[in-house]
Amino acid sequence: METGRRSQQDRDEITVEIGYALLSACFLGAVVFAAIAGPAAVWDLSPTIDKILLITGVSVGGVLAVLRVVHVLWQFGERRS
Repeated sequence: METGRRSQQDRDEITVEIGYALLSACFLGAVVFAAIAGPAAVWDLSPTIDKILLITGVSVGGVLAVLRVVHVLWQFGERRS
């Protein structure tokens, strides 16, 4: 771990990595949500099943998005050490 001031290049690298982590997490969350909750929008299912699919899609998509951000930033930190 560095002590002292970071250079502009270091700050730019960190900014790009955070942006990549967030963008890839949003994409992953959206794809997982669409895969799980998509049948609720396409087919005529019961309201209970629709609600279960939507809640499951939001939950799984959100958890995987958070895990993606943590994974990308964790690896970035290990590469810098």
